[in-house]
Amino acid sequence: MHAAPTSSRRAEPRRRAAARAPVVVGTATALPSHRYDQRELARAAARLFPQLERREGFLERFFSRVGVEQRYLALEPDQYAALNGFEDRSRVWMEVALELGERCLSRLFDEAGVAPDALDQLTTTTVTGVAVPSLDARLMNRLPLSPRLRRVPLFGLGCLGGAAGLARASEYLRAFPDQLAALLSVELCSLTIQHDDVSVANVISSGLFGDGAAAVLLAGAEHPLATESGAGVGPLVLASRSAFFEDTERVMGWDMVDEGFKIVLDPSVPDVVRAGVPPVVDSFLSEQRLLRSDIEAWVSHPGGPAVMRALAEGLHLPGDALAPSREMLARVGNLSSASVLFLLDDLRRNRRPRPGAAALMLAMGPAFCAELVLLRC
Repeated sequence: MHAAPTSSRRAEPRRRAAARAPVVVGTATALPSHRYDQRELARAAARLFPQLERREGFLERFFSRVGVEQRYLALEPDQYAALNGFEDRSRVWMEVALELGERCLSRLFDEAGVAPDALDQLTTTTVTGVAVPSLDARLMNRLPLSPRLRRVPLFGLGCLGGAAGLARASEYLRAFPDQLAALLSVELCSLTIQHDDVSVANVISSGLFGDGAAAVLLAGAEHPLATESGAGVGPLVLASRSAFFEDTERVMGWDMVDEGFKIVLDPSVPDVVRAGVPPVVDSFLSEQRLLRSDIEAWVSHPGGPAVMRALAEGLHLPGDALAPSREMLARVGNLSSASVLFLLDDLRRNRRPRPGAAALMLAMGPAFCAELVLLRC
């Protein structure tokens, strides 16, 4: 009969992982200048989808139930009707994405006290725009980044792109522990709304998603910034897990049409989350010698009210565990891949757990997939 592992034996793998772990040394966010409360946006949506207002007040009632109080948009609401096709949307996406990306990275470097050309690797993620050269390449001409910078543009990961990008950047730093890496997410979800599509999925998108950018600066374990102490340093990125659920391609994603990105959003998403995510979380935590009850902060993508309810029910979370996610959804809407990075910034600035506390970043996205990142605060 095997003896139960002692607490010191359970902690030893975590100590070894922490010794090699990259550390978050900076976070930053940026939002467009166009801010609107949800009631204003419901009225704008009624003008965009006049066929839905045959049921008077339908959109305003729907917009009031998705947990969003205000959002920031790339354009003024009435400008969206003038967008004709993928070319128009791509032009606006590039203009606004470059401005937000530059502002976000500049803020990140300034607050961390790091020169842009000290950065060794830059990962960018988005699911709302496509460009060649990619966004990161175009930012090279707007910021004094090193011409030897290693660039990794990610596309198509959807809402889990922020968690996946953080995981991939941290894995790079485990191979090059004396270097600095950054992750930038820019999502302009409002530019994907289809004018002529009155499907439930498109209407949900019009009421739920917002626009914004977020960035994270990571230092490898041997970089000088990783050994500094203070309020601006941490958490450590201890481990990550990717999970792919078979035969779920039509649960979430885009159909590429002449007008741009047409959303695929199946009603089964909450059921997939409730059934599929808890076993993945438990398996991942077990490998780290942890239980759900050991997690003191949940940095969870907000999705929407139904998804958060399914996640809380599936994981049997305490009532306030997802309060930061609900509050972030209310303040800015669902920002796709940027959401968990906004939550990470909020955790570092406003909700810092006790030193050494375990936190779990969790996001879901197209295919259907999940990404988990274990943090030590």
